[in-house]
Amino acid sequence: MKLFDIPPVWTLLFCAISFLLAHFIPLWAFDALLINSAGLVLMALAVAAIIWCATWFRRKKTTIEPHHKPTTLIVEGPYRLSRNPIYLAMLVFAFGLALWFGTLSGFLPVVALQQILLRRFVLPEEAGLRAAFGEEAETYIAKTRRWV
Repeated sequence: MKLFDIPPVWTLLFCAISFLLAHFIPLWAFDALLINSAGLVLMALAVAAIIWCATWFRRKKTTIEPHHKPTTLIVEGPYRLSRNPIYLAMLVFAFGLALWFGTLSGFLPVVALQQILLRRFVLPEEAGLRAAFGEEAETYIAKTRRWV
């Protein structure tokens, strides 16, 4: 695995871009305590969700690293609700950060991040699950949404 080709690095990169856009090209700025506070709450919830998801990888003794062959198909906990709860939490974190920044331009990188996560990680991981777990993965994929 390449050091910089992991979802947290992509997420941090797009959060930095969001910061730069929000502060140097602030399209439609809004400064409302309730909205900004909601952003902080979303970021906290996203971090908690990532930790919850990571505990399932440890519990099932399988790799959390993308592009590695999984040894266990996790369908419990947050994985009952979404096939990609960690990526979803990363997007929620980036969205919350954009709310906290308080400008429309801060949201633009969130859309790009979703596409990077989908194409670079989600789709290849789904193919890997199908290859590793066959019909069990197909059943899981058919009954559980990709995001929410």
